[in-house]
Amino acid sequence: METRIALIGIIVDDLSSAEKINLILHEFGKFIVGRMGIPYREKDVSIISVVVDAPNDVISSLSGRLGMLRGVNIKTVYSKI
Repeated sequence: METRIALIGIIVDDLSSAEKINLILHEFGKFIVGRMGIPYREKDVSIISVVVDAPNDVISSLSGRLGMLRGVNIKTVYSKI
């Protein structure tokens, strides 16, 4: 199956959602190339970037599940490759 590289940017306004985010990311772990999290304490948010290499439907599923969580905002950027 053909895969694409994508960057999922996540801003977490409600830190109580952190456990659910980690569980979802763990489920999709085999597609994750890398992940970086930055706690921005002055603004009381966390910023997470996740790079994935996966089929389009998997990327959409991951993005959709994350985006449905309370206090979580996401944007997905796809490579042209």
